[in-house]
Amino acid sequence: MRFDVVISGGRVLDGTGAPPYRADVGIAGDEVAAVGRLDGAQAETVIDATGRFVAPGFVDCHAHGDAAVFDPAVQLAALRQGVTTFVLGQDGLSFAPGSAETVAYASRYFAAVNGALHEGPLSVAELLDGYDRAVALNTAYLLPHGTIRYDVLGASPEQASRAELAAMVERVERGLSEGAVGLSSGLEYLPGRYADAAELAALCAPLGGLPYVTHMRAYGVNAGVGMAEVVDIAGRSGAAVHVSHLHGPADVLLPLVGRAHDEGVDLTFDTYPYLRGSTILAMVVLPPSVPGAETDAALEMITSPELDDWWAGLGDVYPRLTVSHAPGLEWAEGLALPDAAARAGMTPAAFCRHLLVETRLEAGCVSARPDEGPAGEESVRRILRHPSHTGGSDGIYVGGHPHPRGFGAFARFLGRHVRELGDWTWEQAVVHLASHPARRFGLDRRGLVRGGCVADLVVFDPLTVSDRATYADPRSPAHGVDDVLVSGVRVLAGGELTGARPGRALRSR
Repeated sequence: MRFDVVISGGRVLDGTGAPPYRADVGIAGDEVAAVGRLDGAQAETVIDATGRFVAPGFVDCHAHGDAAVFDPAVQLAALRQGVTTFVLGQDGLSFAPGSAETVAYASRYFAAVNGALHEGPLSVAELLDGYDRAVALNTAYLLPHGTIRYDVLGASPEQASRAELAAMVERVERGLSEGAVGLSSGLEYLPGRYADAAELAALCAPLGGLPYVTHMRAYGVNAGVGMAEVVDIAGRSGAAVHVSHLHGPADVLLPLVGRAHDEGVDLTFDTYPYLRGSTILAMVVLPPSVPGAETDAALEMITSPELDDWWAGLGDVYPRLTVSHAPGLEWAEGLALPDAAARAGMTPAAFCRHLLVETRLEAGCVSARPDEGPAGEESVRRILRHPSHTGGSDGIYVGGHPHPRGFGAFARFLGRHVRELGDWTWEQAVVHLASHPARRFGLDRRGLVRGGCVADLVVFDPLTVSDRATYADPRSPAHGVDDVLVSGVRVLAGGELTGARPGRALRSR
């Protein structure tokens, strides 16, 4: 027996939900060629996995690495957690498909989330070609509804005409034919907020089994509003649904998931194991009357005395915010907003307006949610144990002080929620983090360790795997994952990048 790579002496978690078993894994080319006792096998590369688990590479179902994935530090952060695939195009906003004006809008409005990648115009096929074999991990792409809407209607809040709706559907159909793995929406962002259920259902109709992935219109205690719309869209279109970053009280959320299933909705969701969120500051603090999609008009309104009462009324919000991204005001990154205001000699309200104006709405923040605390932690645990759950980091890599979830979520799932708390068994963890999401997004021949599957593999130590990133030090790579292969190529060895870039742009079947 001769292979290109043999991973020897480990215990295999194959992704089927079966308990770990002792086996060697032989790899030929980009595929798993054999799983079993491979005594006497020869290989150019042998990885000793004694005392460690061998598992399929993890799929981050919600990552904002659309531009950041080209950064070796971000690749290292993902691979040190065992993540071998990013699902991009989240929250209804990314770089394709669109004209030059649309790409510029997506780059500007979501600068604190996705960063900037291209100057347009850009098709889905061109975007995927740019990822293919250019980075160390795989990428899959969701068609972003907000980008598509902007490409047809601009920043208009009006309902789409029949012709405009047809133009959006045509863009969805073309993007799917070019390899997108679903459609995403961001219904608290612009211009996605302006869409109604009928528009979204029409765009979901061509999906053909691929998921509609949604940042709902409401979460937390108000999640019933968002979930009702999800069920309506699924009923109108027949689409499968995947809810992004489902967070809030488990007593509210889990019955909503159950009712959706009872109504025949094929629904899954992802979560990250933290109580704080992160987004663009404008989404958190601007009133609905401010046209955040039109920067100059929004800035004029922000500085208007007519909004003085609005800013004063956010007194309970400011202490929950930490500045994560502030181009031109980098000294404020990592500071709680009231502390940054004090350093600037301003009130929190005045500094918040100053921050938005000086960054031209590009400021980002980490936000503590009202459910922070023991009750919130228990809800996180109950929600992630649900069989419809998949793992997602919602990782944002922009700014000097991002949320730690992009650098630690998957290691935290393993170290805290498996080893320390027992929320999953090891085999259940691999189902939630690898095989279930691979099936959900149609990632062919991934998510399992078996012959004929693509050799996206992670070798990790169950005794030491853990997250190191914190809110105070958010960019610390995780610990306990030292060897990772993507398409049979070793991309992480001894915890360090090898420099290989075999990552594929994964296209829908």
